[in-house]
Amino acid sequence: MRRVDTRQRRLGRLPRTSQILFGERQSLQNALRLLRSTRLPASRRRLEEGVLRQMIALRTRELNAIQPGWDRRVRRAARRSTSAGELRRLTRHAPREDYYLIRLISDHPNAPADVLARLARHPYRAVRENVARHPRTPVGTLRALCRDRREPLWYLVAFNPGAPEELRERLRARIRRQGERR
Repeated sequence: MRRVDTRQRRLGRLPRTSQILFGERQSLQNALRLLRSTRLPASRRRLEEGVLRQMIALRTRELNAIQPGWDRRVRRAARRSTSAGELRRLTRHAPREDYYLIRLISDHPNAPADVLARLARHPYRAVRENVARHPRTPVGTLRALCRDRREPLWYLVAFNPGAPEELRERLRARIRRQGERR
C-alpha cells in the first residue's frame, strides 16, 4: 500500500478519508445537541438546526460514497463480539480511504493474524501502530515492523505480549541503551 504524503493532504490534494468525515459529522452532531439547549429565539434555532442537519446529512452521504452502508459496517467492526471471519470480510471490502473502519478493525481483539499482517502496510499510521501492539500480529510481521527505520514501531512491539520474549527483551535493551545516551 502507498504511504500518504502529509504535505499533499494539507494542501487538499488527497481525498478526504472516512476518519476526517466521521470526525466532522461527530462535531456537527455535538453542535446540534448543544444548540438544542441554548436560549435562542425559536425561529433562529430552527434555522440553525436545519443547517446543521443538512451538513450532517451531507457528511453521511460522503461516508456512504466511500462505502455504501458505512455506519452499519462501522457498528459491526466496533462490536467486540464480531468474529474474525466478519472482520476479514469487512477488511477485504474496505476502500483505501476508509481509514476509520480499518483503524477499528486493526484494534479489534478478534482481528485475525492474516488481516493484521496485511494492515501492517496501511498508509494510516494509527493502523500500523495498532498492528504493532496487537497480540495476534504474526511474529514475522512484528519483526518487519521493527526493521522499519521510518517509524519507531519497534517501541510498541517491545511491549506487545504476543511478541516472542527474545524479541521483546532485545527491544527493551535498545530502549535502555537509548535512555543511557541521553
